[in-house]
Amino acid sequence: MRLAVNPTRMELLKLRRRLVVARRGHKLLKDKLDGLIKEFMNIAHEYRNLRQIVDDELPYVMKLFVLAEITSSRSITENALESVMQDLELTVRPARLMSVRIQKLETTYGEVTGRYSLVHTSAELDMAIAKLREFLPKLLSMAEAEDTVRRLSKEVEKTRRRVNALEHSFIPRLIETIRFITSKLEEMERSTTSSLMKIKSQRLAREAAQGT
Repeated sequence: MRLAVNPTRMELLKLRRRLVVARRGHKLLKDKLDGLIKEFMNIAHEYRNLRQIVDDELPYVMKLFVLAEITSSRSITENALESVMQDLELTVRPARLMSVRIQKLETTYGEVTGRYSLVHTSAELDMAIAKLREFLPKLLSMAEAEDTVRRLSKEVEKTRRRVNALEHSFIPRLIETIRFITSKLEEMERSTTSSLMKIKSQRLAREAAQGT
């Protein structure tokens, strides 16, 4: 399907310039798409690994807290946890990856000021708290990677649509319109040349008749 333009030389020049720009834009977008897909695959692989770690370790952490509660009591366990509670400040920092806006998570832990009795609590509680502190950064890293994968996926899809629109719709329409206008102009030129030759032939015939 051609573009709705007048078949003039001015329009032909404009369309040829637009075609050059469109092809350049298509190449840039195609390069961007290739880079996005590469980054997406890398982050997706990292996310799968982190997800597997979280899925494997979370049940074990939960199991330790259950065992701590069973071996002592719920009230003792809850009091002990409250005594060693510490603040966690989570900061979201904006960043960019392949021109895509992503979010980086930064954590700041407060000081632990309290202590709990080692006599009335079980060793499982010590292990549970230590394992939770070790597990939490992995959980946050997984959340960060998951958000990055989601954002990259949206950008890949958006860029792919733009590449396909240029490659399969806009550029072919430009080429078809350029061919149509070129054909029309050549046809008009042939018609004009034919008319001029006819006029010239008639003039020569008149001059020859007058000479006789």
